[in-house]
Amino acid sequence: MRPILLLTLASLILVLQGSGLTAQETKKKTPPPFKWVNPPRMLPTGMKHGVFTSPSMKEEVGYCIYLPPSYENSADRRYPVVYYLHGGRPGSELKSIGLANYIHRYMAEAKAPDMIYVFVNGGPVSHYNLADRENAMGEDVFVKELIPFIDKTYRTVADRKGRGLEGFSQGGRGTTRIMFKHPDLFCSAAPGGSGYATEKRISEENGRESDRLVFAAGDNTWDLARKYAETKNPPLHIMLHVGTAGFNYENNLQYMEFLNSLKIPFERIIVEEAPHSAQKIYDKRGLELVQFHAENFRRMGALPAK
Repeated sequence: MRPILLLTLASLILVLQGSGLTAQETKKKTPPPFKWVNPPRMLPTGMKHGVFTSPSMKEEVGYCIYLPPSYENSADRRYPVVYYLHGGRPGSELKSIGLANYIHRYMAEAKAPDMIYVFVNGGPVSHYNLADRENAMGEDVFVKELIPFIDKTYRTVADRKGRGLEGFSQGGRGTTRIMFKHPDLFCSAAPGGSGYATEKRISEENGRESDRLVFAAGDNTWDLARKYAETKNPPLHIMLHVGTAGFNYENNLQYMEFLNSLKIPFERIIVEEAPHSAQKIYDKRGLELVQFHAENFRRMGALPAK
């Protein structure tokens, strides 16, 4: 091996040691290029991948949809829908689909009623709108385009009484912002593991998350909660969830105190020793999250009473 190559390899090893990362871990830190459509290799039982053409972008957008066990043979039945917002930045419509394995089991075992789950592609900066970047209005593509498409294409309860919202990490941030911006669209919302400390900084710095990322002023979980608290109308049923071993645990507790100060009612699931992982939370308490949405849909008349 040539001396210059040995020097290069040695330098790389020193850099990795200094960062505390292995070469494999460093490779994982680089996210793949964002794509609006991501065809899957495999899908959980009951799930399929679909695309629709975005009216605003004039290009295809991917989504994954879980249809419950009774859907195929119940032609006259309509189902409430939970929209799931993935974590990561960027992510894709495939990011969180493993949770459908839990959801399918709960419904197949009659532990939860049949509901539709839609796994959303959140756009280049997950679940945010960035008007200064091309094709980066992730929130609008979801709220203004995907939801109407799903209601038109599938047998949904096409009303807020039959719509829920859930997400984890970056998707928890998205869930919290969108539920407070659009309580007219959703009756049930379950944000999890959200980065509320980052959202607080965005609030305090007039939309600035970093030098390269600036959102619209007021478009954060703190300012939007304050605005919602002025009327609390229409009322939202909210379930915050987080693991005690997750790095966002403390700032989730702080945000819960903040909601209490605004007199915004909510429920909570605190998962002991669970890390920052939606899957680990579903391992221990996932049924409660599915049942939370189901109870809200029953309360609103989108599901029959028990």
